[in-house]
Amino acid sequence: MRLGTCVTNPGVRDVTVASSLFATLNLISNGRMELGIGRGDSSRRVLGKKPTTLDALERFVEAFRDLNAGKAIEYEGASAVFPWASGSVPRVWVAGYGPKALRTAGRIADGVILQFADPDLIAWCMGFVREGAREAGRDPAQIEVMAAAPVWVSDDLAAARERVRWFPALVSNHVLDLIAKYPQTDLPEALTSYVRDRGKYDYLHHAEVGSDNESFVSDEIVDRFCVLGPLAEHRKKLAALQEAGVTQFNIYLMCGEEEETLKVYGRDILPHWR
Repeated sequence: MRLGTCVTNPGVRDVTVASSLFATLNLISNGRMELGIGRGDSSRRVLGKKPTTLDALERFVEAFRDLNAGKAIEYEGASAVFPWASGSVPRVWVAGYGPKALRTAGRIADGVILQFADPDLIAWCMGFVREGAREAGRDPAQIEVMAAAPVWVSDDLAAARERVRWFPALVSNHVLDLIAKYPQTDLPEALTSYVRDRGKYDYLHHAEVGSDNESFVSDEIVDRFCVLGPLAEHRKKLAALQEAGVTQFNIYLMCGEEEETLKVYGRDILPHWR
């Protein structure tokens, strides 16, 4: 079992504190730590702050790796080093949606985190990841790909949708960021169209089942972004994600009945891939 964040960001964790934490836990866990990091969403926005820059993220990752490797870095005008660090550097996963963030992930990350379970959109994202990897002289095939989304197993599709409708609402915050930064022609209609009727988003009810935040999300978007329905549909969706390049699927257990969901996946889904 691997351990880590999914995700932290440079705005809420000082790089020396985060690096010390991970270096310590890496020693205790025999090198099983992994860092998931992005520009920051709920932890920043709930305070009225914007996500950090990609430059800040990239500087964080570079310093994090050096400190975990026991190397000295220049920090606020002085040298910082953890001589006790094991030298085993945790793998770094970068989360992103837009072309620039995805190219950055391709340049610097061991893995990329994509927050939806839409194979077509993941294929679109991976084009930019591969571009970034090639620009850095890296083999794109060496970059792990995580799809992260909620799941709900049920023959009652209407009930299943209501358990996970909060998730596309969550993603809409990132989509609005993209729309503000890129021309419409640079972004797929399948990603941007669903936010046109979105109202105000209340971060005090972020990722909350049944909140008013999700009222604008259609059934079609829920079906595309999440994994839901009978077991056969879960296997079908996960196979499509694998075909799109996904190497790891992260179940977002924020819908209720978490233990039962894990039990069902362990019994009825995972053996399909073994």
